[in-house]
Amino acid sequence: MYENKKTLKDVDIDNKKVIVRLDFNVPIKDGVIVDAKRINAAIPTIQYLLDHNASIILLSHLGRIKTYDDIVSQKKSLLPIAKKIQEIFKSYNIKFIESLDFDEIKRNVDNLKNKEILLLQNTRYYDVNDNNEIIKWESKNNDKLAKFWASLADVFVNDAFGTAHRSHASNAGIAKYINESCIGFLMEKELYFISKAIDNPRHPYIAILGGAKISDKLKVINNLINKCDKVIICGGMAYTFLAAQGYDIGTSICENEMLDTAKEILVRGKDKIILTCDCICNEEFIDTPGKQIDIENGLGNLQGLDIGSKTISLFNNALNNAKTVVWNGPCGVCEFKNYQNGTYSIANTLKNLTKNNCYTLIGGGDSASAIINLGFNENDFSFISTGGGASLALIEGSPLIGIEEIKTR
Repeated sequence: MYENKKTLKDVDIDNKKVIVRLDFNVPIKDGVIVDAKRINAAIPTIQYLLDHNASIILLSHLGRIKTYDDIVSQKKSLLPIAKKIQEIFKSYNIKFIESLDFDEIKRNVDNLKNKEILLLQNTRYYDVNDNNEIIKWESKNNDKLAKFWASLADVFVNDAFGTAHRSHASNAGIAKYINESCIGFLMEKELYFISKAIDNPRHPYIAILGGAKISDKLKVINNLINKCDKVIICGGMAYTFLAAQGYDIGTSICENEMLDTAKEILVRGKDKIILTCDCICNEEFIDTPGKQIDIENGLGNLQGLDIGSKTISLFNNALNNAKTVVWNGPCGVCEFKNYQNGTYSIANTLKNLTKNNCYTLIGGGDSASAIINLGFNENDFSFISTGGGASLALIEGSPLIGIEEIKTR
């Protein structure tokens, strides 16, 4: 899986100008970074470049920019990121430029010395112009913007795994127009650990797929049904499958337009698919204690918000002898304390499986956030991906279009 892409150690970056795409899309509240995990994940690549006397230009997006007010308000400025980088690399000179003007950026880059870091402003600020017109230069991979960024450096390093499934000016665009490019240490690590679970799994091989919608995970389900010994389906999308089987799912989330698709999947995966058999329900979508109901008894006026104890046992039995487990999507509404038990229980099972030499991959996004918020850490599993959409793309067998243009060995 992209084993032929050049990595940092394949490229001469000594005393070179290097432009690096990183994923600093971190939660910020009142100007303070709430979770710096993605910034910390970039440290090895940045330190390696510093150790090789490079002058470094950093790029990242932060959130989505939908109006010019998003820029004027500065709520999505990378200034807090610049302060955090300076805090991490105390003995180095970290610069930050607010300006989006090409000439001013070029002057700052020209004055950049070896072992200095220049962080440019949020790449998605180029998605809206000062006339409040949505132009999406970054998000639609505008040639002019991509060529400008590529002109700033000798080498491009893409270490933003979280955006590797998107073709943006700051990843695919720069790689297309610069003479030398490679992937960074985080990207290399993500590709290695995810491919270990997807391309060469040990059996029994089990997938756990949660989340709200079948439509979001359709390619994943279709890919994994062919590869896995069992596919456990939970979370909101389980209710569409249950409705397709004729069960009364009450007011639970359901994609009615996907019922025929769900029926087809159930036929194809009849010996492999394991569904929720009981759930914790509530009359409303609120965080108050619920009641446990067996699916076969019907939910009536209730909606399922988490898996019940029988389902937890059912899933645990299926996972008992697993040698590879891929998990993407929580089992219930994890933001509600009363509906966290299913996700916590499965995470705890995987933690114990990991200790017994099972390869456990947590596929980024909501499932990764959920288990960390529930008190688990990276050492409890074989690997927790930092990228939701990108890891999902790999799991479903789709290409990472953001790194397709990276040079090969």
